[in-house]
Amino acid sequence: MSPGMFPPEKGETLMEKKTNMFYETGTHGWKTWNVNSVLSYVYMPAGLTLSLCVREYRDGGYLRETLIGRQGKDDEKVFPGPHGFGYTHVRVRWRGLEWIVETGEDDNLFVILVTPIKKQKHPAMLVLETGFSWNRPGSVSGTEDELTACCPDGNRITVRRAGIIPDPDLNLPCQTRYLTLSMDAPAAFIAGNAAAPENAQSFIARKRAAYYSKLEQLGRESELYEGIICAMNWDTVYDAGKNRVISPVSRIWSVNKGGYILFCWDNYFAGMMASLFDPFLAEANFRAITSEITAEGFIPNMSTGTGQKTFDRSQPPVGSAMILAVYKRMGNVQLVKDLFPSLLKWNRWFSEHRMRSSGALSWGSEPFEPRYGNVWETEGVNSRYGAALESGLDNSPMYDDVPFDRKTHLLEQEDVGLTGLFILDCRALAELARVCGRSDALAELDERMEKAERGLESLWSKEAGFYCNRRTDTGLFSDVFTPTNFYALFSRRIPPERLELIQEYYFSPEYFYGDYMIPSVMRSHPSYQEQDYWRGRIWAPMNYLVYLAARQHGLPKLRNDLARKSRDLFLKEWRENRHIHENYSAENGEGCDKANSDRFYHWGALLALIWLHEYGGIPAVFDESE
Repeated sequence: MSPGMFPPEKGETLMEKKTNMFYETGTHGWKTWNVNSVLSYVYMPAGLTLSLCVREYRDGGYLRETLIGRQGKDDEKVFPGPHGFGYTHVRVRWRGLEWIVETGEDDNLFVILVTPIKKQKHPAMLVLETGFSWNRPGSVSGTEDELTACCPDGNRITVRRAGIIPDPDLNLPCQTRYLTLSMDAPAAFIAGNAAAPENAQSFIARKRAAYYSKLEQLGRESELYEGIICAMNWDTVYDAGKNRVISPVSRIWSVNKGGYILFCWDNYFAGMMASLFDPFLAEANFRAITSEITAEGFIPNMSTGTGQKTFDRSQPPVGSAMILAVYKRMGNVQLVKDLFPSLLKWNRWFSEHRMRSSGALSWGSEPFEPRYGNVWETEGVNSRYGAALESGLDNSPMYDDVPFDRKTHLLEQEDVGLTGLFILDCRALAELARVCGRSDALAELDERMEKAERGLESLWSKEAGFYCNRRTDTGLFSDVFTPTNFYALFSRRIPPERLELIQEYYFSPEYFYGDYMIPSVMRSHPSYQEQDYWRGRIWAPMNYLVYLAARQHGLPKLRNDLARKSRDLFLKEWRENRHIHENYSAENGEGCDKANSDRFYHWGALLALIWLHEYGGIPAVFDESE
């Protein structure tokens, strides 16, 4: 069995396989699916929720919502550990306290074990709040030692405690039934219909050992696989409104967005990463983000739990390529059949709304009537900023001085990156069309790809020896280079002599090369020194797309270098803090040096995926021979 390659056994369906060893998500059992806390556990599908809270007595604080990545002085600091194969581990620091929470599941038994590391003078108290999420019917009753939950399906689940019993505190801010234990010693809460284990610590020790045993089966790159698994599982939540499992970019992003926020290209990348260990979760994310398609025919930049969408703009069209890559590994034809019509509409929309007469494409933002009155509907729409947001590169210096045409709703700049991605989208869609029997779409896809290829050719600058963005108002090539210029490599028609010139930019210290790669703007540009978001920081999706583009032409030296640097960058923060960052410094490889770099943003794990493509046997969307 190759690392990361866990197809269903012969005769098994995908939905049957999801319950086996390497498939974690499913739709039943205990899950960390409440968006409000990584220490909330939900018994699905009943919605019975056990939320682990802490009352500390030094300052009188009560920690109900534990989230990864908060940065306030008095906020909790969370170090996420394993999350998979029926076992979770997380370490928390807060107000002089430090503790470890581990969970394990076995048949009808679920155990939460809390091990204190640092204590306060007066012992803090663990509080296990109970209730039913998402307005599910049910009731909880019992005593101070044992509670019984009556679930809507008639199932009765007993919840017990094991540890030092603290003095009662009737002033706890709880409105539901709860159990308490002292944090002065290891403490356990046990839920389920099976008999309680004699020793919760021994039970968790067995689950911990089983986790690491399974992880070892992933081979020499198990540390990278674990990073990807944790990135996806800790960020996965349940959307009760649409009855679906989804993986928002992080819980920090979701808490103020009605329960979740989905971003377009982020969630297509999430589906790709999830496919390495859980095809159910991969399909769930592909279906979720594609289902957000607007009446106009595009996948929106974002959609939230309150129903808000960005009706003015889309985002980089990577969906077809990610779905094709997963199909090549998993053979999930039905997924392709179900999503192809929406993906084709999206491709047509880009052609109709973003393609110039030259064949090159420009980013844009369409006017629309506000539906909610929020900031994304009132600021940036039909403007340069809205178009920059569509690119996904919000404050990139590529767009600083570029005018916006409010009649065409386009930036007055033909974009190498978007044109290259559109070529990739056309090519991937053509492959998907063959998979699902839609040969009727091949002619139009070929026609659009041919036009985009001509447009890309018009962006070749002989003087620069590079594919360059070009202003449509002046006809001048831009001299601001970013990794998106390398997306031209998604074209298979680049003459061999140009490949050497393109690689020179990658290996030039004046432009991109350095110990930490790839900066989001060339190192010689003034904005690089800012190291602020897309102005010089390193972003995993940029590295990933450059790698995929280079792979289509061989380019082993560039690929190997980028794979190694991406792996090392990922492992630096992962090993130090168990963080997976939204972006990283191109100067020192740190993620925590900037407040606007989310500490647990799942697409950061694309850095690990690059190495697994190059050396771990995971196929990419296209190779040189295809």
